[in-house]
Amino acid sequence: MKVTVDWAPPMQFEGRAESHAQLVMAERPKDGALPAGPSPMETALMALCSCAGVDIVEILQKMRAPLAGLHIEADAERAADPPRVFTKIHLRFHVRGEGLAREQVERAVSLSIDKYCSVAGMLRHTARITHEISLRES
Repeated sequence: MKVTVDWAPPMQFEGRAESHAQLVMAERPKDGALPAGPSPMETALMALCSCAGVDIVEILQKMRAPLAGLHIEADAERAADPPRVFTKIHLRFHVRGEGLAREQVERAVSLSIDKYCSVAGMLRHTARITHEISLRES
């Protein structure tokens, strides 16, 4: 895997992946204006949600579970001192599907967070990762 990142003043970074996907990351401007993109740490949190999401969708599809929608929210706390790593992360999985069994969803989420999600595997070294599941019919 290979990526490149180029700095664009004053504090924007344009990333490109081998797959040709692009992402702009930026710190919040000091003048209060909206940033051009998420911060690097926000990007890491989004990566955790996306990584888990991919796993959960694939696992539920293999179970032939009737998944109709998945929305993931994350709240994180960071250390007060540099490097200000994540210390706590709480994920909320909002899952929809008519006839979707809670046991299937719980199994898919646990397998993702505890075994398959590479991003969770890295973040787990500094952060306690917890989660909750909200399940509703379509």
